[in-house]
Amino acid sequence: MSDPNFVLLYVDDPAASAAFYASLLGRPPVEASATFAMFALESGVMLGLWSRHTVAPAATAPGGGELAFTVADAAAVRATHAAWTERGLAIAQAPTQLDFGYTFVALDRDGHRLRVFAPGAA
Repeated sequence: MSDPNFVLLYVDDPAASAAFYASLLGRPPVEASATFAMFALESGVMLGLWSRHTVAPAATAPGGGELAFTVADAAAVRATHAAWTERGLAIAQAPTQLDFGYTFVALDRDGHRLRVFAPGAA
């Protein structure tokens, strides 16, 4: 068995969520339909956005997990926070120092958590 290489988020409107992530990631989806969109990430991981209205079995409410984006240092955390705040993303946790590094958490249009962090950064 290989390592997990695909992340699925269940969303209300796949087209709107695909537009959000295309803007956030700076690339278009590699696949898109009325009920699904998929992005190929630089890491090799695939990000799928699936309509929560059509997935079977039915998906539960979002918020129990998060996508994490690693950046180089605390300055990059602050810069990303400023850029995402300017773009209108809801911020669930302001930049803060935690045991694992400097971090903040934003929310996508469906309430999925987007964590940006610099491991070990002060």
